[in-house]
Amino acid sequence: MQSSRLLEVFLAFLRQGLTAFGGPVAHLGYFRADFVERRKWLTEATYANLVAMCQFLPGPASSQVGMAIGLLRAGYAGLLAAWIGFTLPSAIAMTLFAYGVSQWGDIAGSGSLHGLKVAAVAVVALAVLGMARSLAPDRMRASVAVAGAVLVTALPGAWGQVSAIMMGGLFGLIFLHREVRNDIEDMPAFGSRSVAIGALALFFALLIGLPFLAAATHNQAVQLVAAFFRAGSLVFGGGHVVLPLLQADVVGTGLMTNDTFLAGYGAAQAVPGPLFTFAAYLGAMVGANGNGWLGAALCTVAIFLPSMLLIVGTVPFWDALRRKPIAQAVLAGVNAAVVGLLLAALYYPVWTSGIMNERDFVLAAVAFLLLFLWRFPPWLVVILCAIGGAVLA
Repeated sequence: MQSSRLLEVFLAFLRQGLTAFGGPVAHLGYFRADFVERRKWLTEATYANLVAMCQFLPGPASSQVGMAIGLLRAGYAGLLAAWIGFTLPSAIAMTLFAYGVSQWGDIAGSGSLHGLKVAAVAVVALAVLGMARSLAPDRMRASVAVAGAVLVTALPGAWGQVSAIMMGGLFGLIFLHREVRNDIEDMPAFGSRSVAIGALALFFALLIGLPFLAAATHNQAVQLVAAFFRAGSLVFGGGHVVLPLLQADVVGTGLMTNDTFLAGYGAAQAVPGPLFTFAAYLGAMVGANGNGWLGAALCTVAIFLPSMLLIVGTVPFWDALRRKPIAQAVLAGVNAAVVGLLLAALYYPVWTSGIMNERDFVLAAVAFLLLFLWRFPPWLVVILCAIGGAVLA
């Protein structure tokens, strides 16, 4: 039974890793369509709670939500299966690019890639609509969602996101006590608190200890692990925010030229899955002769390891916290604010990067129709939009 669930989780996230274009916000839309609506592995409320939790944690939010879903579905091994499935395709693609598949570097402006951005507009719009219906169904919570969208738009970046969630939680604490429920659904066991405390202790031990170990050993592998672990631990706001830290660590130290760094970043926009797999390219390329597959694997694991430890260390306490009446009121406001975050992201960067003219708008409208009324699977809509983008170009 456990092995079949592990295979199920791995294959489900492998499909996401092969087809989930559009960045972390679009990934959350794909996850919701697959795991909430189609597979029914978790409810809308549980999914929203996971999204809200991961917004508070540093690291790649969509990958963390995927890890949490895998943990819920199949335990600790399920977390690893979800991460491997979602991360492997783009990590391999970025490593191959590092080996010289230079033709990939020219697709950044292609019609097919633009079609994928248009598909992300439809997917995120559907996610906003679905989550608003269940998490912001009345005037009070809809107002919180819009206020959250305004706040995130006015304060772009991680601070705006955290501020919007805090605003929603404060509003819920004061005004949404009527949303408190005694029949809150049980969530499957996510692991023990002792394991969670151990994971958090290991996280802080590595965050503090790795730089000292790197300074003491002067070993390049240890230095890379320390740098990429630190980047994965301290970045809020998604994959794009990690770039300045990584650039300082690999370009600023002379391990790579800035042109080589930016070429890899351009290629990372053209592959599905998490942007953090840019680490695979850097790990393969860094140094005078490059480190190949070993360096790619080392840096990829190092940048995602903080997220794994934080998910394992946070989820058991989050599950207990949400059952308290005060926590339920706060979470009602937070969930409404999460809708606002998605609404703001639907405009920027999803809409602004995908809808450039009336043809893009028509393609997005057709994609939304196929998703919303015809119930086409997201991966098929992605492929159709890529074809449509190439034709329109």
